[in-house]
Amino acid sequence: MTPALVPLKIIQGATLRDTLRIMQPRFVYRPITAIAATAPVRLTCDHGLPGDWPIWVRDVQQMQELNRAPHREQPHRAEVVDATTLEINKLSASGRAPTGGEIIYQSPVDLTGATARMQIRDKPGGTLLLELSTTNGGLAITGPGTIERTLSAADSAGITWLGGVYDLEVTYADGTVHRYFEGPVTVSPEVTRV
Repeated sequence: MTPALVPLKIIQGATLRDTLRIMQPRFVYRPITAIAATAPVRLTCDHGLPGDWPIWVRDVQQMQELNRAPHREQPHRAEVVDATTLEINKLSASGRAPTGGEIIYQSPVDLTGATARMQIRDKPGGTLLLELSTTNGGLAITGPGTIERTLSAADSAGITWLGGVYDLEVTYADGTVHRYFEGPVTVSPEVTRV
């Protein structure tokens, strides 16, 4: 498996907080049984998602902007309301009558018992500039397929370098290691200071 190329930009003196999603390669398809004419739009379907997750939608009638093709268009960020309801906050169906369609997503990878670590170096195999991990801080596995990455404002203010490269690896309970993300790192120097 090829790691996803995800550039990382650190704003010096600001808190870095982002979420990384790790997904299975196969798609899951679930029919939409109803679409509420509300703002934001709500989809009724037996979705099977453990929490908020990226989804694509296809074949919805009377609301074309809801439809997105997997891997050709960015997915919607679906918020789980309950076991049969998803909400897409950036779209409104008020005054409309959308019908039909299906949601498509890639299931989250099971991270039970796994650990994660990320290193930033000046170049591959070069000087270690920063390390984050689930054991020493900066990375947290917060649910199926979900890793949260954080760097405090104080820690980012202390950065003295302007760039490098990183990768993020997950070690599973059975000892299997997968590199899921890698890419260039840039630091935006702080101008406003205390």
